[in-house]
Amino acid sequence: MKNNRKFLKKRSIKAGMPPGSLVHIGETPAAAVSIELIGYDQDNFEEQRFDTVDDCLPHLERPGITWVNVEGVHDLEIIRHLGERFTLHPLVLEDIVNTVQRPKIEDYGEYLFIVLRMLRPKGAGEFTSEQLSIILGSSHLFTFQEGIQGDVFDSIRERLRANKGKGRGMGADYLAYALIDAIVDSYFSVLEDLGERIVNLEEDLTRAPDTTALHEINDIKKEIIFLRKAVWPLREAVSFLERGDSPLLSPHTRLYFRDVYDHTVQVIDTVETYRDLLSGMLDLYLSSISNRINEVMKFLTVIGTIFMPLTFLVGVYGMNFKHMPELEWRYGYFMLWGFMIVLTIAMITYFRRRRWF
Repeated sequence: MKNNRKFLKKRSIKAGMPPGSLVHIGETPAAAVSIELIGYDQDNFEEQRFDTVDDCLPHLERPGITWVNVEGVHDLEIIRHLGERFTLHPLVLEDIVNTVQRPKIEDYGEYLFIVLRMLRPKGAGEFTSEQLSIILGSSHLFTFQEGIQGDVFDSIRERLRANKGKGRGMGADYLAYALIDAIVDSYFSVLEDLGERIVNLEEDLTRAPDTTALHEINDIKKEIIFLRKAVWPLREAVSFLERGDSPLLSPHTRLYFRDVYDHTVQVIDTVETYRDLLSGMLDLYLSSISNRINEVMKFLTVIGTIFMPLTFLVGVYGMNFKHMPELEWRYGYFMLWGFMIVLTIAMITYFRRRRWF
């Protein structure tokens, strides 16, 4: 991956601060915070955007289900204001603005707090990642995104607008299911692109392994590690939604979370498969480099072996002794050349018959 900043978000700036301190950790988007509100029931639908919490609050009292999506968590006053209005625990607010959280679910009685990673493919095996925090109440659902442009919820918004499917007739827990299901489905898109990248890399390694392939393996390994950190804890959270005893989750919706759990397990299996493939590809690269070195060393050894007797002969007849009978031979020079040529041909023939090169 060309940009590994998503692996390098620092948490040290919170060192020494008391619990519940609001400190934004993560990238600060250029755009201002925006608040999107979608309210609906079986017969009515409302969708609006606001720039401030005060403009949004009067619309939260409407009947039916209300979904508030906050794009950007770097404005701490907006997060604090919403927390005071809905009596959210300070630790929840702290986790919302700290965008390096491990995926998890926490039950606060009147609401559930869910944290997970939202991934979106960018093409060429790369993807964007941002933290999504969900607060699920009896009739309200809040989502907090880091502020990276776009999300994976457009299809859900379209279904709610067109009143397709069960969404408008179900509760806030079903909306939470739809959001989490969309996020898990987006993992498959990311993994498909990553799988194509791995296949292409494997073909390159088979043809001509080089340092570029090694760098590519290391980059993909980092992404696989990042995916494992995002998916393995998510399985625990979805398992709680499927089997937990929170009154905010209806038995009917728990059946849908069972399907999400199955998808999460499939994602984990795919991630582990890719991890094994990368380990094998690294071994393949090292073996290819080792074989290449062995071929070079074998060639040099053969050349050195051929020249050893020739060097010996040249050394003997290069000595400056006065009484050397061969020096007086009329055709001694040509005879020596002939002998060395025959010896070289004989050694090469022998080596080829033994398949040494």
